[in-house]
Amino acid sequence: MSVNDPLGWIPPLLDLIRQTMAADKPVIGHCLGGQLMSRALGGTVSKNAVKEIGWGKVQVIDSPVAREWLGEIQSFESFHWHGETFSIPDGATRILESVGCANQAFVLGKHLGMQCHVEMKREMIEAWCESGAEEIREARSTDTVQTPAAMEIDIDRRLAALSKHAELLYTKWLQGLSEA
Repeated sequence: MSVNDPLGWIPPLLDLIRQTMAADKPVIGHCLGGQLMSRALGGTVSKNAVKEIGWGKVQVIDSPVAREWLGEIQSFESFHWHGETFSIPDGATRILESVGCANQAFVLGKHLGMQCHVEMKREMIEAWCESGAEEIREARSTDTVQTPAAMEIDIDRRLAALSKHAELLYTKWLQGLSEA
């Protein structure tokens, strides 16, 4: 599914995102959600140079905004499943990047749009690998696309570490709710 697909529910959702942000209520988006946020704010969504499927390192941009959201963390391993990427909307600040995708996350005030998936659980990975088996086969294993077996390697440690980073992002985002 793509933000660029001619689906009837996309325009009303873009309006809702704009209205919610204009009302100063925090919005958060993961992957397609981050792409919807970018589009709602005038950004574009286009094919990424490579697909990213599986575990991959994201780097924290060295900026005051990124430090506000992630402290002194310089990088962490996140989960990915996308073939498109968003542009950083006007006024927003990029806070994460990866080798395969420059725009992994942006912040605009209280709002957080992400391309990567910090919300993952083992069951989600298993379900996505099952429903996305054909996409994985078509993409073939590369540096940015892993097999399901590769995604399973050390999964408990990876998920525990990812959860700690997600908690930082979600805690900062939740602060915006109390201010809304």
